[in-house]
Amino acid sequence: MVETGESDYISGEELRQWQKQAQNDAIAAEVSAIELDMFLEALTDLTRLDLRLDDFGDRPYIKLNQPWSAIVKLWERRITERVPLQYILGVVHWRNFTLKVSPAVLIPRPETELIIDIAYHAAPSAGSGNWVDMGTGSGAIALGLASVFPEAMIHAVDCSWSALAIALENAQSLGYQNRVKFYQGSWWGPLHSLKGKVSGMVANPPYIPSQELPNLQPEVILYEPPLALDGGESGLDSIHHLVQTAPQFLQPGGIWIIEMMAGQGEAVTSMLESAGCYRDLKILPDLAGIDRFAIAYLQ
Repeated sequence: MVETGESDYISGEELRQWQKQAQNDAIAAEVSAIELDMFLEALTDLTRLDLRLDDFGDRPYIKLNQPWSAIVKLWERRITERVPLQYILGVVHWRNFTLKVSPAVLIPRPETELIIDIAYHAAPSAGSGNWVDMGTGSGAIALGLASVFPEAMIHAVDCSWSALAIALENAQSLGYQNRVKFYQGSWWGPLHSLKGKVSGMVANPPYIPSQELPNLQPEVILYEPPLALDGGESGLDSIHHLVQTAPQFLQPGGIWIIEMMAGQGEAVTSMLESAGCYRDLKILPDLAGIDRFAIAYLQ
């Protein structure tokens, strides 16, 4: 993670020369050049516009928030070790938040941002009552729910103490620590007092089939927490568990929303129908048109 230290400087020409080599290294490693711009924007006083216009070469000095040698080593880690950029920088921008992340938590993806909008549009009475984020990780979904449901209490559960520490820090930095409660445990385990009292459940559970994990990008399989990825043999173990257990906790009309992998919509629909207690089942696409979310209401 990047730590702020004493400022250092580099000339625009020196930075441009390094940038050209770094771009070539990125291409060779099949890393997006956009990541290099994000990297430099985070670690220098250059703006995104400066980088797009490429008009910084004549500047006598550019302010750095790390010694130049440290910055070079960080980019080398991105290229040679395939450490995700978000873990290198220690933050990710998600919806209108800047969230702290580390290898203790799954990196919140842009496609998951839509799950907050789905919950908002699905909820009557502006989403009051108790909402639950299952497997909160960095706290992204819980904080997203808190931002759109100002009258609701958000309950966020994760089995990892390390993840919860990061989620709590994010809640505190964004001012939601009084409206988001964090619990350590497995799924509904810590929430016995909420049986029959939950207005909505939202989850981005592990949904990748175990046999497909070795085929994931190195950035994912080497660094992101396996518990947040591995959905069992079919990829549906956690989703099936949430289908079966949520009715004990949702109030009548309560909302059930999950993210899933492309191609799982039919199986998830079958699970919900077989449970016999859900209505108005829908499979919804992400912004790329890929079936990504399932929503249902408790009868």
